Amino acid sequence: MSQTDTDHCAALVRGLDRDRYVSDLYAPADRRPALFALHAFNVEVSRVREAITNPLAGEVRLQWWSEALIGGARGDVRANPVAAALLDAIEAYSLPRDAFFALLDARVFDLYDDAMPSVNDLEGYAGETSSALIRLATLVLSGTADRASAEAAGHAGVAYAVTGLLRAFPHHSRRGQCYVPLDILKAHGLSREDAVSGRTSPALRAALGDLGVLARKHYELALAALGGVDVANLPAFLPLALVPGDLDRLSRRTDPFQPFAAGSPLGRFWRLWRASRKLRPAFRA
Repeated sequence: MSQTDTDHCAALVRGLDRDRYVSDLYAPADRRPALFALHAFNVEVSRVREAITNPLAGEVRLQWWSEALIGGARGDVRANPVAAALLDAIEAYSLPRDAFFALLDARVFDLYDDAMPSVNDLEGYAGETSSALIRLATLVLSGTADRASAEAAGHAGVAYAVTGLLRAFPHHSRRGQCYVPLDILKAHGLSREDAVSGRTSPALRAALGDLGVLARKHYELALAALGGVDVANLPAFLPLALVPGDLDRLSRRTDPFQPFAAGSPLGRFWRLWRASRKLRPAFRA
């Protein structure tokens, strides 16, 4: 993995996914390039919608990444520094390509304005994206593919992803996207259109509150599962520590369509540092 590719990936993650960037800094220096590559890849594919004018163009971009992973993409794949770094990481740590294909398939949902059918579907989406990233990071950090790590990653990824979707609710609703599951909306007498209308109501706040409860449930389950996880995997799970504070601030928001203030970068850095001390005893030494 070239230093130029690594520097590019690190800068991309630092600028657009700072929580994971700071967490990656807690990893051993020799593992950071692979983590930066993994998270830079996620930045690239999670922001495809921002760069396209229609869903079909987005699908073409995601397909390019699929083909790059199997060596079928047109042109010099390694001219793309993120692709080059990712392919090196996959080879160096024997990362399963199937996990990347599933992540890319899940990201197709982001390109359209379809409704999220159910809580189960949302958990599946989060599992194939956020949880998969944590699982892949553990393979870089410790090389273990044990059941405890998989269980903890599954719950941690859902908790972190759902919290992130709640934070991004104003942005998504403005462009007609709705990640709030239909079964939650219907339970409160709401439709998908209500969730993207820009009009707040007690029912909508209650529906979003239900999503917060879902995130907290998975947060608690992740903490319980960490007791069987190798301490070497700590950096992969550090972003989980930001979930309670974000959910607390989200629960106090009166207008869910107003932009969410996630706190200062320094404050989030401090919370991750503190978590690196507090969470360590929860891991298996």
